[in-house]
Amino acid sequence: MSNPRAGKVAERIHQIIARRLEKGLRDPRLGFVTITDVRVTGDLQHASIFYTVFGDDSSQADTAAALKAATGMLRSEVGKQLGTRLTPSLEFIHDELPDTAQHMNELLAEAKRRDEEAAALAQGASYAGEADPYEKPRDADEGESAGFDEDAFFAAADDDDEDDER
Repeated sequence: MSNPRAGKVAERIHQIIARRLEKGLRDPRLGFVTITDVRVTGDLQHASIFYTVFGDDSSQADTAAALKAATGMLRSEVGKQLGTRLTPSLEFIHDELPDTAQHMNELLAEAKRRDEEAAALAQGASYAGEADPYEKPRDADEGESAGFDEDAFFAAADDDDEDDER
């Protein structure tokens, strides 16, 4: 929200809706609801209200139906207490953030378990070949004739360059 007024209106709507839900609605379908966030458009015409519900899928569906049925009454209450010229339309959206966070925690726990398994396997492991598989430069006394003769290579390359220039 780049508009500071929209932020203030969103905060006020959050307080009004939360207070009203705390008092209770006369709808028995309404479960244990928590308002997590409110976002208002820059022109203050629309408010998206994010909520979570404690319970299973059926209580979430019942709560969604109860909030949809009570939207008109809640909008009129927001209009009375907000004191703006226009009352924003309200839209209730189930907040998926807690479910996503729970899924991420499960994935992190699985990754940690797999890391521990890999560390346990690596503890008793040994190298398949040498401990250091990289080739090291040879000393001159180790039989230079079998190795790569760097001086001869560059001398031949210089001769080829001189032939190209002629």
